[in-house]
Amino acid sequence: MSSLWISGGRVVDPASGVDEIADLLVSSGKIASLHRHSAGASPPADLPAGTQVIDATGLIVSPGLIDLHVSLREPGFEEDEVTATGTAAALAGGFCTIAAQSDTNPVVDNRSAAEFIRLQADRAANCRVLPLGAVTRQHAGTELAEIGQLVDGGAVAFSDAKTPISNSEVMRRALEYTRMFNRPIFHFSMVPELMEGGVMHEGFEATRLGLRGIPAAAQDIMTGRDIALAELTEGRIHLMCVTTRDSVSQIRNARARGIRVTADVTPHHLLLTDSVMSTFDTLCKTNPPFRSRDHIEALIEGLKDGTISAISSDHQPHSFEKKQVELDVAPFGICSLETTLSVCIRALIEPGHLTWTQLLAALTSGPAAILGIAAGTLRPESPADITLIDPNFEWTVDATRFASRSRNTPFHNQVFRGRAVVTIVDGQVRWSLNPLP
Repeated sequence: MSSLWISGGRVVDPASGVDEIADLLVSSGKIASLHRHSAGASPPADLPAGTQVIDATGLIVSPGLIDLHVSLREPGFEEDEVTATGTAAALAGGFCTIAAQSDTNPVVDNRSAAEFIRLQADRAANCRVLPLGAVTRQHAGTELAEIGQLVDGGAVAFSDAKTPISNSEVMRRALEYTRMFNRPIFHFSMVPELMEGGVMHEGFEATRLGLRGIPAAAQDIMTGRDIALAELTEGRIHLMCVTTRDSVSQIRNARARGIRVTADVTPHHLLLTDSVMSTFDTLCKTNPPFRSRDHIEALIEGLKDGTISAISSDHQPHSFEKKQVELDVAPFGICSLETTLSVCIRALIEPGHLTWTQLLAALTSGPAAILGIAAGTLRPESPADITLIDPNFEWTVDATRFASRSRNTPFHNQVFRGRAVVTIVDGQVRWSLNPLP
């Protein structure tokens, strides 16, 4: 395998506490060494023959970004996305590793289904893809899936995707079973009955617009139940797409008591409020819905103090035809892999809420710890998964040019500052915004 010499970038590695201008040597697919940068110095004479030199001056050199839950839609919903396009979108967003949701048809509830995801990812040869196995058969919420066989098939965690597990006894047994494999359950903690028929956050804006709302209580109630069951079973629960003030408070208190609970938030829920629904645009319809400003402030505080340890794109691609219908029947979800980093920069870096170290921790070492994988760091001997970020690059989102098969983003034609410009997986440049010398 070839070597890389990445020179003069600002190396930010939250896992090892590094934030300095440095040179990075990659060899045989691993991080070989980190060197203090000397301005104007030439690459060392003893570099391996054929080493590719990348000038990272003005760029941030980060561990490869990691996404905890992405819907790739294959098999069953190829009109929305397939593994090849979804993983290409991940690379364009700076992601080296993604965890693929189980919401395919058939559902990923057995070993062969998990192995199919890995096989398709190998064929695509883009980013790393880790399967999430279903918690229950067919996401029906009544009978546990083949947990042990899914682990053998490569499942790193378990999730029924956007289908909440309402039966508390089933969730208890699932937590007890997955505890034996030290695997977390990724749960969409929402009370189904309180979500039914809703299209946006229940509050002033919903009343003003005459739209049916989804109350914050739908998440708060289920979050409390999940925390109680995690405490009872000593299992690991990860709460996906946290959006409410009270849920953040519950998670903070639970973690202080030593309960094995983690959580993530999506970038779009950190930036957009429920006021965007005044457009009646189905591209803004997401579940959980966009909340009011007080909830966003609580999410940011949760990121600051570590209550929320990860940011996930929650990539939910849908074909054009599926979104071009009435608001109340359109599917929920945003195509977000290619905009996640830029949205995070606008929502968190530009206002000064987080430092680059804090933001990148939520996109690298935080997700790696939740998944239990050897990634998310630039320590020597670690896999050479690296994302180069230009924090000052100004670009206009053009959904028609997405690598994803779908285009359902509310950010089309918006101008952002900052994005990934090079994505390196296993020591190989898999994607570059511009051709490298």
